[in-house]
This record gives sequence, C-alpha cells and structure tokens, in this order.
Amino acid sequence: MNNFTLRFYIIITFILLLTMCVPPTDKSGVDYVKEKAKLDSLRNLKCPRLMSSAAEYYRNRDWKQTIRIYSQITDLDCDEWNSVYAPPEEIYQYYSIAYEQLGRFDSAEFVLIDGLQKIPQNVQLRKRLAYAYKRQGKTDKEIIEYERLVDIAPNDISILNDLAKIYKDQGNYIDQISVLNKVLKIDKSNEAAQSELAIAFEKSGKDPIEVYEKRYLNNPDNISYGLDYSERLMNSDRLEESRSVLRNIILKNPNSKLAYRKLGEACLSVDDLENAAKAYESLFKIDPRDGKIAILISDVYIDDQNFGKALRWADKAISLVKNDGSGYGQKGKVYYKAWDNFRQSPLTIDDRIIASLAYENFLKAEKLKYRGFNKAKWLNENSKDVLYGKAQWFMADEKVKRAGKIQPVSSIYDWVTDSFTAKGDW
Repeated sequence: MNNFTLRFYIIITFILLLTMCVPPTDKSGVDYVKEKAKLDSLRNLKCPRLMSSAAEYYRNRDWKQTIRIYSQITDLDCDEWNSVYAPPEEIYQYYSIAYEQLGRFDSAEFVLIDGLQKIPQNVQLRKRLAYAYKRQGKTDKEIIEYERLVDIAPNDISILNDLAKIYKDQGNYIDQISVLNKVLKIDKSNEAAQSELAIAFEKSGKDPIEVYEKRYLNNPDNISYGLDYSERLMNSDRLEESRSVLRNIILKNPNSKLAYRKLGEACLSVDDLENAAKAYESLFKIDPRDGKIAILISDVYIDDQNFGKALRWADKAISLVKNDGSGYGQKGKVYYKAWDNFRQSPLTIDDRIIASLAYENFLKAEKLKYRGFNKAKWLNENSKDVLYGKAQWFMADEKVKRAGKIQPVSSIYDWVTDSFTAKGDW
C-alpha cells in the first residue's frame, strides 16, 4: 500500500470517529417550550372561567361543585398562570373550607398540606390546617402547627392565645405558662393573659403570688386585681402587706365596699380589732341600709369587750333588719356575752337582769325564725339559777316596784340602756 492510499484510509477513519462522537440534536428544549406554550394557552382559556365558577359556587354554598372546580384549578396550577387572578392562598383556603363544610376534614387536611408546599409561610392556611387537625382529634399535630405559626408570626397574640388554650385544655400548664409569658412580653397590660397565667400557676402547683403582684402593679387602677393580690397575700400570711395593698386601693377608690370588707378581715386576722371596727364602720357609711354590716361591727366590738358599742350596733341592726330576727338575735348575743364575761359567783341581781335581757331578745328573734346564735333554751332550762324572777322582784326596792321595771346599777353594766320589766303576776 502506497503512502497516498495509507493517508486516505487514515482520513476516512478520523471522519468516521468524529461523526460517531458528535451527539444527535437535542429536541427536548424545543418540546418543553412547545408544551409550556400549549399549557399556558390552555390556562389562559380555562383558568379565568374556572376561578369565576369557583367563586360563584362558593357564594351559593354549593360545596360539591366548589370542590370539583377547585380540583380542576389545582390540577392546572392556575396560580402559576397568574398569581394575581388566581392567588394560591385563596384557592387552597376556599378549597379546604368547602371540604370542611361537608365534614371531610381529612380531605381539607390533604388540600392544605398541598397548598403549604407552595406557600409554607402562609398563616391563614396553617391556621386552617390546625383546625382540620383539631376536628379530627389530632391534637399533637394541631399543637405542632401552632408552634410553627408562632415561629412565623411571633408577635401575633391571637395565635399565642390559641396555643395557650390548647395547652390548658390538655392540662399542660407548664407550656401554657410559657406561652402566656410570651404574650405578656408583647403586651404587659394584657388582662386576659394575666388572669389565665394566675390560674395556670395554681393548676400547676406553683405559687402564683408574683403573677398577681405583677398584674396589680401593671394595672394599679384595677380594683379587682388589687383585691385578688391582697387576698393572696393574706392566704400566704403576709397580712401587713395585704393591709397595705387594701389601704392603697381605698385611697384610690374610697367607695370600694369590698376593699373595706377585706381590710376588716385582714385586721381581724391579726387581732387588730380597733382598725377592723373602723374598716367596717367606713363600709357602713357607704351602705347605711345594710343591717348585716351593723351586725358585723357589733361582733367586732363584742370580741373587743366593748359591749356598749356592740349594743348600739345591735340596736342599729334591729332598726334595719325587720324580717329575720337577726337584729334581736345579735342584741341577745351582746347581753349574753357580757353576762358570761362579767358574772359573779354567786350571781348578782345585775347579772340576773342582764341574763334576762338576753333571754327576752333571743325569744323575740325566735318568733321571727332566727336561726343564729341563740342561748334561749339553755337560759330557760337554768332560769331559776340565772334569770331575774319573782323571788328577786319580791326583794326589790319599793321605788323600783312602783316603776315596774329595773335596770342594773353596777359600773360594769353602765352601758346598758334597757330595763327589765316585771311580769304581770309578780
């Protein structure tokens, strides 16, 4: 083989190898462009009609047709055609609502998960997904969705409140407390969150007193919060602090009946009878027609052994309370407690007069169906030993007999204003 022939074969072989290595022309790009153009043309034709039909069926509450149309819309990915005229949030939200209206929450869940693949940060779709989980009893998944919502919108108080309620319903008070604290970081004066936080602390077994304190300090003009805080202090034996809070409330709200009542209770708790009486007397000035307050004041003075003032308040109660005998019962109590405190051994004439005055008032109270403190039965059973009777009247001074009544004369009973009247057959 000569050189010319050898070069010819080499050239032919090189051309063959070169043509074999060159890939065929790629038509896939062309096909994709053609398919997209075809799909866009179809969307331009169908999507506007479908969106209009979906809106019409939705307005008419035709849920089955709404679902059918939205199914076609999502199959065509109309939101990819034009997200303004076919917004994905609207499509998947209304699509899921149609399923909800038919009670098909599992299908609503599927639709919403599909929508969130496209717009994962959408708050409304996640809220609806959480609702779908709730209706299916999938609480764990509902909580997960709300936790995601908190990550997406950390300052949305409504979302935090919803999550806190779920934790509350589940008895998960620790997590509820954590969420409510987030609410209060955003809005320190949120009264609903403050109240729920206090309850959550109680339910969790933690001491909620700091919660009540913060709630009151953040809302110093709120009487209810101040009263709650003072009560917590009282229950924790922090009585002086409780009284201080109540006095501050009264300074700002001098007509708060409940504040005066609680102040009286706080003073009684530390045996400060003088200030307890003052608190209740201030309460009576606000509501001078309340005979129960008069009885309350009378009781304080009995405990303080100031029987003169106790008697005057009992008389005030009688003038105000006409239907249940409690005023007469209180007056009988004053006389009985005084007799029990001052009586001599053996009993003096004055002791017997006081015992008899107590007995008479107890009997008056009984006639009015009084069911409170009553020593009438005991006094009657021991009448010869303790009451003023015919034998004592026989020994009375003639001047007293002519008057037909007798009063105690000893200094320990100088506060008594009533007289004991002799019986007709004496």
